[in-house]
Amino acid sequence: MDDELNPASANRDSRLTRRGFATVTMATGVAVASAALAAEVVETDVTITTADGACDAAFFHPAGKGKWPGVVIFTDILGLRPAFRDMGKRMAAAGYAVVVPNPFYRTRKAPVITGPFEFSNPTDRAKLVELTTPLTPEAKTHDTAAYVAWLDKQSPVNTKKKIGVQGYCMGGPYTFIAAANHPTRVGAAGSFHGGGLVTDKPDSPHLQLAKAKAGFLVAIAENDDTKQPDAKDKLKEAFAAAKLPATVEVYKAQHGWCVKDGAVYNPAEAERAWAALTALYARALA
Repeated sequence: MDDELNPASANRDSRLTRRGFATVTMATGVAVASAALAAEVVETDVTITTADGACDAAFFHPAGKGKWPGVVIFTDILGLRPAFRDMGKRMAAAGYAVVVPNPFYRTRKAPVITGPFEFSNPTDRAKLVELTTPLTPEAKTHDTAAYVAWLDKQSPVNTKKKIGVQGYCMGGPYTFIAAANHPTRVGAAGSFHGGGLVTDKPDSPHLQLAKAKAGFLVAIAENDDTKQPDAKDKLKEAFAAAKLPATVEVYKAQHGWCVKDGAVYNPAEAERAWAALTALYARALA
């Protein structure tokens, strides 16, 4: 079973240790800062025409007149929801025009999952099959092309700057696809606890890197590395062969750690990953 269909849960100590207090304090500070910055961001629900239909999405950009580098955020398997809207707002507040598409638009509009959801529950996991079945390699290629093309038509987007793409869990491979198929537009790609970056199939995302021209950040969860310990080495080899600047790192966190509404959200490591991503964007999209 793919990692995004079976993320690990984490046992949490209820005691507030000194280290835990520091983590909570930092997370609170980030939340307050994000809320303040969000007030300076314009949020719009939009529709993106694709080869297969109409994709509902959220678009964010700084308030006021101006143009900013474009960014596409590819969600995890639970799709477009408040946690990813907040992520879009935060990135926009940093000076980017950001679109967060609903990857499951072929099946239903966001939010695609309502009510309680437990990955450990087979009945709940079965609900994901309906959503993911239409996402063939061809569909992902068509979709990433549509998102990049749509961004380039928006007035807040500075088309003289490269585009950044970032993906979480199942969204990780989308970043490789976008970078490989749009080398003249995608200048930076970040994958966070991405599932299926290295497979034994001829269309494995890592085998497409020779076509890319972007800088990459690949942040791997500890438990994903345990399951597939050779993936990081194959990724490094592929980046080296393609002569692409890339950071491939295993974080001290579990699969799903970057998404704040998840059971394994790790504020400290999530912030470290975010800092690495924004540093990459600052270099590659300037």
